[in-house]
Amino acid sequence: MLHALRKRYVITLVAGLRAAMDSGITGPVNLGNPNEFTLLELATQVGKVLGIEPVLEFKDLPIDDPKQRQPDISYAKSALNWEPKIELAEGLQLTADWMKTRLK
Repeated sequence: MLHALRKRYVITLVAGLRAAMDSGITGPVNLGNPNEFTLLELATQVGKVLGIEPVLEFKDLPIDDPKQRQPDISYAKSALNWEPKIELAEGLQLTADWMKTRLK
């Protein structure tokens, strides 16, 4: 089961990359996840998946830090008929599970 889920997780991105390469598009295409979340939310999700309390250190943001980290995938959807199939929490769990099998 884990192998099949992990495979689907990887195949989704590879399918987007292949579609972009096969399309003849020469410009950039966002193949990210359009669901925006903060780094604090990401750290919290990672902590939940790993069963730990993350140790966080807050610092001032750099002046040129982007205010929005939400890729616009509308072009990938329309030109390539592509969008991500797995949400962050599931992808993190799949990644953690895969890492655990490799570190044993």
